[in-house]
Amino acid sequence: MEEKKIAASELDKYKKLENKLLDDRYIVDRILGIGGMSVVYKGRDAYLNNMPIAIKILKDDVANDETVLKRFKAEIRIAQELRHNNIVAVHGHSTKGNVKYMIMEYLYGLTLKKYLNAKGVLGPDEIVSYTSQILRALGEAHRNNIVHRDIKPQNIMLLENGRIKVMDFGVAKMADSVTLTATGKAVGTVYYMSPEQAEGRRDIDARSDIYSLGAMMYELATGRTPFRGETPFAVLFKHIKEDPVPPRELNPSIPQGLEEIILKAMSKNPKDRFQSAEEMLTYIRDFKANNKIKFKFGTASSSPFRVFLSRIKRIFVRRKRIK
Repeated sequence: MEEKKIAASELDKYKKLENKLLDDRYIVDRILGIGGMSVVYKGRDAYLNNMPIAIKILKDDVANDETVLKRFKAEIRIAQELRHNNIVAVHGHSTKGNVKYMIMEYLYGLTLKKYLNAKGVLGPDEIVSYTSQILRALGEAHRNNIVHRDIKPQNIMLLENGRIKVMDFGVAKMADSVTLTATGKAVGTVYYMSPEQAEGRRDIDARSDIYSLGAMMYELATGRTPFRGETPFAVLFKHIKEDPVPPRELNPSIPQGLEEIILKAMSKNPKDRFQSAEEMLTYIRDFKANNKIKFKFGTASSSPFRVFLSRIKRIFVRRKRIK
């Protein structure tokens, strides 16, 4: 869960649940993280010899909001349907009492975002390892007609043994279901959002997760997100209209094959991306077997004007760095 700064008075309110017993079974120990709609605590399962667990509890001020509760129930339902080594497991839940919660496996590790902040950039071997595991998790979700819609480093846990766990299906949706948000409202995180999400389209499919993963890989390889802006809207506009600076211009040590995979995943038109997690994983494996490989993917997603604009922008960026 992505942490946020909160006032001491608000923190005290959340700490009131510490040392409480939920449904005569789950012992709440301490706060792990605080998000916009929920708080995650470390806890123990008294029925299972005090086995460590994570307890995600909806905040009081949103726990009775119909839309939030629908989303929370959807997250529980989706998580329980997905049983995979690279997806956080859900062991139980309650949405009927005053405290609405979800019981998840407790993970010993840190988010990929925190790990990246500590290292600056990651090498190709690490990127390939983490991306491969995320793709296997997404493949399982997509086979069950579930689109995550919020793939980002903050939602990826890196465990001590190098295993990756995908978290937080809070904005996920069944591919054939009606979205829980209003038409035209973008759902997700702006720095990793696909163009179709940025446009608020409702026909989001698995290829949107492919784009978000490509944007995340871009950050892992270069140390910065593909697009920046003074406002969230400015970032969304760039996802829709601009091509990112090629990763190798920011970090020349990135192998060309890896750059090509990242840029294909980030194609503006979903038809030009990898069409499934399995297809993308095939190319990742090819690169792992030969890191000097060059794929030479087509560039059908870029209009001549966009290519011209992108070249001018890259020249400006290079001159700015030289100065």
